[in-house]
Amino acid sequence: HTMAMNRHTSPEKFYIEACDDGVDAVLAIDRVSNEMTLTGKKDVPPSANTRPICGIMGTVRLVAGMYLIVITKKRNVGSLLGHAVWKAVDFDVISYKKTVLHLTENQTQDNKTFLSMINNVLTTDGFYFCTDYDLTHTLQRLADVSHDFQEMSLLERADQRFVWNGSLLREFLAQPEVLDPDPVIVMKPCRVNGKIFEWILISRRSCFRAGVRYYVRGIDSEGHAANFVETEQIVLYNGGRASFVQTRGSMPFFWSQRPNLKYKPKPLISKNTNHMDGFQRHFDSQVLIYGKQTILNLINQKGSEKPLEQAFAKMVTGMENGMIKYVAFDFHKECSGMRWDRLNILVDNVAETQDEYSYFMVDTAGKVLSQQKGTFRSNCMDCLDRTNVIQSMLARRSIQSQLQRMGVLHVAQRIEEQADFEKIYKNAWADNANACAKQYAGTGALKTDFTRTGKRTQMGLVMDGVNSAIRYYKNNFSDGFRQDSIDLFLGNYAVDETDGPTPLRIQKDWKFLTLPIIMVVAFSMCIICLLMAGDTWTETLAYVLFWGAAAAVTAAVIVFNGRDFVDAPKLVQKEKMD
Repeated sequence: HTMAMNRHTSPEKFYIEACDDGVDAVLAIDRVSNEMTLTGKKDVPPSANTRPICGIMGTVRLVAGMYLIVITKKRNVGSLLGHAVWKAVDFDVISYKKTVLHLTENQTQDNKTFLSMINNVLTTDGFYFCTDYDLTHTLQRLADVSHDFQEMSLLERADQRFVWNGSLLREFLAQPEVLDPDPVIVMKPCRVNGKIFEWILISRRSCFRAGVRYYVRGIDSEGHAANFVETEQIVLYNGGRASFVQTRGSMPFFWSQRPNLKYKPKPLISKNTNHMDGFQRHFDSQVLIYGKQTILNLINQKGSEKPLEQAFAKMVTGMENGMIKYVAFDFHKECSGMRWDRLNILVDNVAETQDEYSYFMVDTAGKVLSQQKGTFRSNCMDCLDRTNVIQSMLARRSIQSQLQRMGVLHVAQRIEEQADFEKIYKNAWADNANACAKQYAGTGALKTDFTRTGKRTQMGLVMDGVNSAIRYYKNNFSDGFRQDSIDLFLGNYAVDETDGPTPLRIQKDWKFLTLPIIMVVAFSMCIICLLMAGDTWTETLAYVLFWGAAAAVTAAVIVFNGRDFVDAPKLVQKEKMD
């Protein structure tokens, strides 16, 4: 069904009306009592201000009271099995209260900050929705569901890991209208041997332990891993369907890497927690959902990443679970000097396992030809750049086999030789990397030149340098705000109605203001003394040395206290990891 809606606003109520023929129900939201009721179209006062909307994201409580979040603009990104898939492009955040005159100046300020946090998440690219198809489940899961499951509303049956506005919809649970998971979706019609098939890539980001790079690492006590993403590659041809699922997620034990102004903060493994508990929980749920697991750990096996690799390996051995295999591959060492062809070593190494895990496939008559019995769980430090490269290579092996079975490729043909498809394929995986990276690290992915062209280029290295610099700035000076935005949006932090000061009012101590000023002054004096030479060169040298030393010492003190100078999250106290 189409999803046209109108929002009518009167001073007392919001009315949300579905514009379908024959539907009389209107959802009325009382702006004073916050109560929601279903009424008929005739109850909407003619004086109400009417605007077309595309859906409801939900409601959120801020300092000034409740706000309604609606989708005002959407873009069709294609159709999946005949269902239109939309991307939410524009939003409106509307206050239930008509004014903010009842707030103090501090409260008004805080309310503004909270509003900009909500908008910060809404403007992060990547909210997709479908009103009559469940985007949160893989094809294999949907093929194997009970009649009861199909009778449930989309919101009830959705995989809660991937419903980003689950907390915003709490008030609506009685009348769920719209479901917005947060996947990254790429859909392309492709042609090979004159045969046209549809190729779709969906990445579903988990909203459990969601956040930004550096502030959210490892797992929580429930066993949810940071930056967990389920990626499904779907092929549709002639009524037949195939799908291959992979996952990525932070190393599932307790470790942290808090920003402290250094280019690469040292990762720390928590010393006083029982890692096995959360670790076991994580993999129990993975095996339950996906079957057997092969872990591909792509981090360095020397330097600061080495202890993490050793800890991960030790825990898998300690679990003694036959369903779980561990493969470590030092991506940077193996592929140093631009030798990315060496990635095939890893792909060949796990080829047998991949064939055993297989993929999900249904023929034109709807008969299930094969099921996927296990998944590859890839990770590097951020689960962004190295991870995406390896996932695209495993997915390519899978599609090669699927297209042969569907009769699109001849037996001896290689998918790599299909130049048109290769181009679409590589660019889509690079877009997938960028979308996941923007949401976690704040810039596009690194190493996408390889994903796009199959070659590591000099220009790619320069672009990686630029992105790394932007990441450095964001991770140190703006990610606390981004982390707070996500926690507020997901309901991990609830704004309190009481008049107490919010955590936004934390005062920075004197160091934070004075030290950078001293450093800038000393550095400027050093330059001035160089330009305006004294009477003798010894005098000049003495001045330059004095101010230079003062600037250097202040800089050293700032870096030493790096933690106090970065923009840290204020709303939710993440686990203390030191």
